[in-house]
Amino acid sequence: MRLRRFLSTVLVAGLLASASLWAQNPNRGGKLRVYFVDVEGGQATLWVTPADQALLIDTGWPNNDGRDADRIAAAVKDAGLKKIDYVLITHYHDDHVGGVPQLLEKVPVGAFIDHGPNREEGAEKNYAMYEKVIVSSKIKRIPVKPGDVLPIVGMKATVVSSDGQLIPGALDGEAEPNAFCKDALTPAVDTTENSRSVGIEVSFGKLKLLDLGDLTKDKEKELMCPANKLGKVDVYVVSHHGWSQSSSPALVNAISARVAIMDNGAKKGGSIPVLDAVWNSPGLEALWQLHYSEEGGEDHNADDDYIANLDGPDKGNFIELMGNGDGSFDVLNSRTGIAKHYNPPPAH
Repeated sequence: MRLRRFLSTVLVAGLLASASLWAQNPNRGGKLRVYFVDVEGGQATLWVTPADQALLIDTGWPNNDGRDADRIAAAVKDAGLKKIDYVLITHYHDDHVGGVPQLLEKVPVGAFIDHGPNREEGAEKNYAMYEKVIVSSKIKRIPVKPGDVLPIVGMKATVVSSDGQLIPGALDGEAEPNAFCKDALTPAVDTTENSRSVGIEVSFGKLKLLDLGDLTKDKEKELMCPANKLGKVDVYVVSHHGWSQSSSPALVNAISARVAIMDNGAKKGGSIPVLDAVWNSPGLEALWQLHYSEEGGEDHNADDDYIANLDGPDKGNFIELMGNGDGSFDVLNSRTGIAKHYNPPPAH
């Protein structure tokens, strides 16, 4: 066992709760729940507030006999809901927007949120499908820009990136100089939809979570250098499924997340440089992964307890986070039925 894995286990050793923690509180009153649905290296993250409003970030892949829509619908049912209030499409790649038609066959949706028109040559087909579905379904569409607060009730979700634009200043107070910019490389400019991703920072009381979609390193540098506009967060949803185009050390180190959750697939995402950057970030207590990364191998993946789907045939297991306003939270691996508790940091 690697030393950092051992240290991670020690740091979170406070409360080890079984799935009965969830069963004892079926209504989950006063909690923020986040389901990291396994869509095989795409994204589908369901946020459920104490007001029983739901925000789904992305819809996974198309086709596959409706696999991703079925898994999202199962998460909605587990949350005790019958609809999704808002679906946020971070950008128009098929692993993020492709599942829209199949999702609408399974779950009613109140409104879609996006960054506006497609900007990438090659993604026109996905965007045309998306527009057609929204118009034919007569569902409200909400374009957003940096600084906007999403209309979901029960948590504050602030847009920090959209359509290639970024928040001009710090979310809270003044942006602090970022010492990790000193050795930061200048990334190539990304011209794909990835750099147009809608990214949000969520505040739930003292708990802060960051989801930037597939935002690329060039945009990360604008957000973080020379000053950190995002501050520190408790939970980092590892950008771009853990691929090397994102999650630069200047970002990962400066946000100093206590827990990172990676929605990688077995063969997609989970790149060694990103795994190492996350492992080596200051303050990290644990890395959770939706899949064992074949590229990462034994030396770079998390321990089995922190992986929802191990090497081998996919089982579609999910990860669930239950957050509290005091900054504490639990993370459940549905494969094992075990949840690990994370206390608020001393600063809280």
